[in-house]
Amino acid sequence: MHGRFPGGLGAVKSADAAKITATPVQLLAAASLCVAWAASIMAWPRVGSLLLLFVQVGFLAIVGWRLLTVIVSLRHRAAPIAAVSTAAPLPRYSIVVALYDEAAILPHLVERLANLDYPPELLDGYLALEAHDQATINAARALALPDWLHVLVVPPGVPTTKPRALNHALSVARGELLTVYDAEDDPDPLQLREAAARFAVEDGELVCLQAPLRIRRLHKGRGTSPFLDRQFAAEYAALFEITLPAMARMGLPFPLGGTSNHFRVSALRALGGWDAWNVTEDADLGFRIWRRGWRLGVLGRPTYETPPGDLVHWLPQRTRWLKGYMQTLLVHTRSAAGMGWRGWTAMTLTLGAGLASAGLHALSIAWVGAFLLMTLMTGQLLATPWLGLGVLLCGASAAILTTAIGARRAGAPFSPWDMLVAPFYWSLLSLAFVHAFVRLIAEPHRWDKTAHRPDIAREESAQFLEPLVADAGRAAA
Repeated sequence: MHGRFPGGLGAVKSADAAKITATPVQLLAAASLCVAWAASIMAWPRVGSLLLLFVQVGFLAIVGWRLLTVIVSLRHRAAPIAAVSTAAPLPRYSIVVALYDEAAILPHLVERLANLDYPPELLDGYLALEAHDQATINAARALALPDWLHVLVVPPGVPTTKPRALNHALSVARGELLTVYDAEDDPDPLQLREAAARFAVEDGELVCLQAPLRIRRLHKGRGTSPFLDRQFAAEYAALFEITLPAMARMGLPFPLGGTSNHFRVSALRALGGWDAWNVTEDADLGFRIWRRGWRLGVLGRPTYETPPGDLVHWLPQRTRWLKGYMQTLLVHTRSAAGMGWRGWTAMTLTLGAGLASAGLHALSIAWVGAFLLMTLMTGQLLATPWLGLGVLLCGASAAILTTAIGARRAGAPFSPWDMLVAPFYWSLLSLAFVHAFVRLIAEPHRWDKTAHRPDIAREESAQFLEPLVADAGRAAA
C-alpha cells in the first residue's frame, strides 16, 4: 500500500491549493530548466537531438501504456455485483447538482433525478444555485420538486465556481454517501444502488466510485452526428470504458470525471471537500484521495450526457479542462508526500501525457504534412526520419485501437472514416492547449461554463443495464 499523507493537501490547505498558480520555487525551476535547455542546445547541438529522442521514447512509453490498459480491461472485466435483497438496509444518499444559468434544462434534470430507483425517504438532494442567478432560482422554485430535493442558494463569495458550490452543499448534506451530477446528466436509475452495494462490500479505504460517462446523440433524426460530437463520444469511451477501469483494477489513482462521482461523506469532509480554486476540481480530488492512503474504483452503470456541440462550445470547455490539468500538476508537484512511485506514474500517464499530447498533436501532424509535401514537390524521397515516423504511427495506432474498443463497449459510433479523420480532432487539442496556457497566466481561476441545451431526446440514449436489485421496482417514481 502507498504511504499515507496525514496533512498538507488535506482538510486545511486543500481549499486554497490552486489559489496560487505557481510558487516562486516552481517558477524559478521552470525558468532555470528552459534556460539550461536553450543554452545546452546552442552550445552542443547534439543536445537537441537527445531531447527529441527523449520525447520520442516518452511517447513510446505512452503507446505501451495504452496497450496495457486495453489488455487489463479485456482480461479483467468487472464482474456484475450480485443482486441485493430489497430488505437489506441502505444508507442515506445525498445528491448534489451545482447549477448556473440552467433554467431551461431544469425540468429535464428534475425528471431524471426523480427516476432514480432509491427509497425517497433515504434521499437528500440539493440544487446548489448561485445567489445572483435569479432566473435559475425562480425556475427551480416554480417546479414541483420531489420532497427530498431542495433548492440550496450558495451565499455570495469568491471564487464563483462549481467546486465552491459543491463545498457549500457538502456542509449541509445529511447522507452517508454523496454523489455529484451535472445539469445535462441522465444517470442509470439503479446507479445509486450499485454504488451503495459496492461500498457495503468493500473496506473503508475505498472512498470514491466513478460511474462511466457515455455520450449520446444530440441530433435526433440525423443519419450521422457531426464530426466533433462523434469524436468527443469516442474519446469519452476510450477514457471511461478502457483507461479508468484498467487503472482501478491496477490499484492506481486517476483523475475523476466532473460528474457521477460517488463518495463516502466522512472521507470527503476529511479531505476538506473540493478545491474551490481549481477549474478541474475533479482531477485534483482523485489524487488528493490517493495521497491520504485511500482508493478509487469504478461502477458499471453509466450516466448519459450530451456532447458540447460546435467548436464555439467545445473549445472553451476543453480549454478549461487543460488549464485545470496544468493547475493540478502545479499543485501536486509542490510536495511528494503520499504519492509514491505509483501515484507519480499515474499522474504522468494521465494528466502529464494528456497535456504533452495536446501540445504536440498539431505540430506532429504539420511535420508529417510538410515532409509529404516536400517529397511530392521534389519528386524524390527525402531523408526519412524513420524513428519519428514510427513513433507517430505507433502512437496513432494505439490511440485508435483504444478508442475503437472503448466506443464499441459504450455503443458509440466510430467508423473507419472516424478513425481516418481523428488526427484532425487531435489537432484541435493543440489549439485548446495554447488557449489554456495563456488563460492559466492571465485568468487562472476563470470558469468557462459549458452551455447545455434542453433539446435532448431521452430515447436517443443506449439501453440501461439489467436491474441490479431483484424485484426492486421503481421506488423513486
